[in-house]
Amino acid sequence: MKDVGFFEKVYQVARQIPYGRVTSYGAIANFLGMPKSARMVGWAMNASKNDDSVPAHRVVNQNGLLTGKNHFEGTNLMMQLLENENIKISNNKIINFNSVYWNPLKELM
Repeated sequence: MKDVGFFEKVYQVARQIPYGRVTSYGAIANFLGMPKSARMVGWAMNASKNDDSVPAHRVVNQNGLLTGKNHFEGTNLMMQLLENENIKISNNKIINFNSVYWNPLKELM
């Protein structure tokens, strides 16, 4: 990756998450070589809300919970965006998490 700030590095990874797939804050942090920075990845996702090129809705917690949903406009926007990509959700959790999980360490290396 070119020499850019942490948030931009997060965005570069997030932009590569395929349609219909999700990853976790921790997976992005691990990929960037900063395994204890999952919370900073979350801050980056929140800061990206005005950048439509960053699919922040595809980044969830390590258990498939939509923990970032409160940072989207409207109460269900994150869930609606994921469901539009055929991701099944119940009680703010991705049902088929293992089958839609995208690991940047495996996919981008």
